[in-house]
Amino acid sequence: MLVKTPFKKGDTVSIKLTSGEEIVTRMEEEKDDSYVVHKPLTLMQGPSGLVLGQWLITSDPLSDVTIPKRSVMVITQTLSNDAKRYIEATTGIKTL
Repeated sequence: MLVKTPFKKGDTVSIKLTSGEEIVTRMEEEKDDSYVVHKPLTLMQGPSGLVLGQWLITSDPLSDVTIPKRSVMVITQTLSNDAKRYIEATTGIKTL
């Protein structure tokens, strides 16, 4: 049996919400009934394909966001290339 360890602070994760939205974000903390995430971004259609854009347009983009677990369908580790794009979009740092 495969035992999955919980996500750690700083992990880049992809979350599919019950609303159908998908976000890419940095995990800050997992609580009993919620996830606390930092700088959540959503997938948006850009002129040349999919891009990452601010998920909550009217919120402070640097604030942490609490997402109730009842609103989450799936949470998983973000693919390596997409995690690199997320880091570049949120920090400006390009990784190889």
